[in-house]
Amino acid sequence: MLDTEWQTDAPSSLSDRPLPSPSDTAPPRPRRVLVLQGGGALGSYQAGVCEALQAAEVDPNWVAGISIGAINAALIAGNPPERRMERMRTFWEQASSGPFFSPGPIDFDPFRSFVNQISAATVATFGAPGFFKPRVPSSMFWPPGATEAISYYDTDPLRGTLEKLVDFDRINAGKTRLSVGAVNVQTGNSVVFDSAHQKIGPEHIMASGALPPGFAPVWIEGEAYWDGGLVSNTPLQFVLDDDQHEDLLIFQVDLFNGHGPMPRNMLEVDEREKDIRYSSRTRLNTDASLRIHKVKSALRALLDSLPEERADDPELAILHETAKENDVTVVQLIYRKQPYEGGSKDFEFSRQTMAEHWASGVADVQQTLERHTELLTQPLKPGVQVIDAGHLQDDATSPTA
Repeated sequence: MLDTEWQTDAPSSLSDRPLPSPSDTAPPRPRRVLVLQGGGALGSYQAGVCEALQAAEVDPNWVAGISIGAINAALIAGNPPERRMERMRTFWEQASSGPFFSPGPIDFDPFRSFVNQISAATVATFGAPGFFKPRVPSSMFWPPGATEAISYYDTDPLRGTLEKLVDFDRINAGKTRLSVGAVNVQTGNSVVFDSAHQKIGPEHIMASGALPPGFAPVWIEGEAYWDGGLVSNTPLQFVLDDDQHEDLLIFQVDLFNGHGPMPRNMLEVDEREKDIRYSSRTRLNTDASLRIHKVKSALRALLDSLPEERADDPELAILHETAKENDVTVVQLIYRKQPYEGGSKDFEFSRQTMAEHWASGVADVQQTLERHTELLTQPLKPGVQVIDAGHLQDDATSPTA
């Protein structure tokens, strides 16, 4: 089992709080979707989010992820609720069990930053257990065209971990929908592997997390795929585009914050550049959805004003179908960095850091659900709204149409 520092008591207040039972006259519950961004070692924050959501009895109908988010998504969709956290703990405990020895809790930020950099260098040298390991011999000793020649690490350990911890039969039986994003190496186009439309296996999860040049592309049906984060680090837009009729309550878990201070040195430049490059642009996606919502509302009002004798017009039937709209609430849970973290934070797999990320995810969910109790007790507000309770000045609700 995990070390004691991994154990978090934050969800208990949520699980102990009785949730209201919907009445017979209550509107249908929205479809609950969990959207998980890529971010390597930061993915243990998502594990904390999942633990707290499960404690609050928020069971997702659909999980979509990219890169490390795809691995966490597979662990969720590929296990029954009562086993999810056990399997997720096993994965993260294994990944953080490398040769680096942490000196224990450190309160002095500059020293902690130094320790984290040593930990990241250890991972770069030896890999992360159950995840990836250095190629021996290295890529420079392989002939051009060989898979081993175009990556620094071997991800075969990840395949074994996925086969052990994820029930792919459960995923393909449709118990919980799973969608993972990748990019075709040769066309450069984004691809989403979706259990609603195809059979999902370990290779699809591995393709979603095959970030070059560290990891080799994964071949699926004659095509090579890299990490979906090369094009978009979140599958949010896919979720919004795919389901435009059913009301959606989306919990989007971001591992890179688009907002941040002006960097003061080269280490902070490296970190800030990575935050900007991989942040999810949730606002852009939801603003686009809001514009579509307004257009649909205007179209619906126009159709309602037409004479009744035109109700059976076949051309208008198409417009009526287009005018159908759903209500969408995006709850944004963003990992917000610590002062001692740098550009290596996405491959710093020390046990202490993993525990801190996990606890942050638990705390952010608890804070969000305490401030927005209506998320679990009331119908969604009309239109499209974005909630970020973790950052009060950004805690915004987009105007509805």
